[in-house]
Amino acid sequence: MANPLNGLDRRRFLRGTGLALALPLLECTASEKTRKSPKRLACFYQPDGVPMPLREDPAYQDWSWFPHGSGQDFTFTKCLEPLEPLRDQVTVLSGFSNPAVRNYHGHSNADQFLTAADTRPRGDYQNSISLDQVYAAHVGEQTRFASLVLSTDGGTGTPRGAHTLSFNHAGRAIPAEHRPKRVFDKLFVKSTQNAASQLAMAESALDDLLVDAKSLRQSLSLGDQQTLDEYLNSVRETEVKVQKAKRWMEFPLPEVGVDHLNLDITMDDPKLYLQTIYELIYLAFKTDSTRVVTYQLGRENGIGVSDYLARAVGFKLTHQLSHETKQADGWRNFGTYCRFLSEEYGRFLTRLMETPEPGAEGNMLDNTVLLFGSASSAFHLSRNYPLLLAGGKNLGFQHGQYLNYAGENPQGGAWEGGQEPWQKKIQHEDQPLSNLFLTMLQRLGMPVDRFADSTGVVEEV
Repeated sequence: MANPLNGLDRRRFLRGTGLALALPLLECTASEKTRKSPKRLACFYQPDGVPMPLREDPAYQDWSWFPHGSGQDFTFTKCLEPLEPLRDQVTVLSGFSNPAVRNYHGHSNADQFLTAADTRPRGDYQNSISLDQVYAAHVGEQTRFASLVLSTDGGTGTPRGAHTLSFNHAGRAIPAEHRPKRVFDKLFVKSTQNAASQLAMAESALDDLLVDAKSLRQSLSLGDQQTLDEYLNSVRETEVKVQKAKRWMEFPLPEVGVDHLNLDITMDDPKLYLQTIYELIYLAFKTDSTRVVTYQLGRENGIGVSDYLARAVGFKLTHQLSHETKQADGWRNFGTYCRFLSEEYGRFLTRLMETPEPGAEGNMLDNTVLLFGSASSAFHLSRNYPLLLAGGKNLGFQHGQYLNYAGENPQGGAWEGGQEPWQKKIQHEDQPLSNLFLTMLQRLGMPVDRFADSTGVVEEV
């Protein structure tokens, strides 16, 4: 049975029984003038780039991913046409990329999409903190879960083959969840009765470990001390999570209706699977269970179960669509898949837009900043990322525009053999993607003046 209470106002309590119980947010008790709307962030990743036929190609008019025109005078192609009803809620951007990886093969770049780190094409691997985790550190204490990390494949994947967009302050991959039932249970199903005792045991074990480590450290070399310190930082992160879990045990979980969800859905039905993941993200935001979400739709290079997503529109595998654009109807096939992604993403954005913000002005989309994109555009090209920015009107974002920083004739076309686009000379200097990230963080209320390799902000959004 659905509960109409959409969130928790942590400042209000019921104390009649001598117990402190959180009072769920009621629209009648939350003043629009005094209650601040939650500011949310969600980031989505599409692997394998997008259709980029050259201007002289007959497919350019209908199946080039980027719109035709610029500024407010633009026309969606068939790839993004499903977003037309949301035109005033989105901004399309071109001409952005992460400088450190512009000369690398596009399939190695999902790892640094939200970090801008130089993860290198091979050999030693080092990443840095992702955009979502920077914001999660800022607002994570205000919700039950600091962030929700999702992907179609789940886990962490491998270096340069990530199954997750999220990386912690040390640059370590944060495992993503991919099973809808596990996501739902985490958000809305009460823990077992012995959860408190388990947390107490974990806390005691961590205390003992830290005492032992402090004693051990004195007998170690400098190099081993550094290794131990890095390990202990991870232990302290766990300690913080245990303490937070103890505090949140006092608050009742929100209740939501699930009659419309098939929580056991798998990639055997890729369209319904994608819709279910989007619905779970919506419910997580609506109940204020978290304010930060990442979702990686698929792993690069056609590895993993996510490569089945294209079966939703009648194709065998997703990755091969980007390789077959030189064949008859190749651009159309690839574009049809991108259109499907636009339809489902548009459905999710509409869901947010049609949901009033409980006890506050506007709707949920007005207070949520959403970025959808890929770390390559044309065939394996690590430049001119295709980007969709949506939402956040209450945070100062201006939409209904196509910001084209890529110039009139960006690199693209089908690969005919020989040099691939990513191996060719750079024809146009992109803007650092971190400039957009810095803009997003500032509009979300963070007092920061830099993110990764940023050189400024994007005033036009």
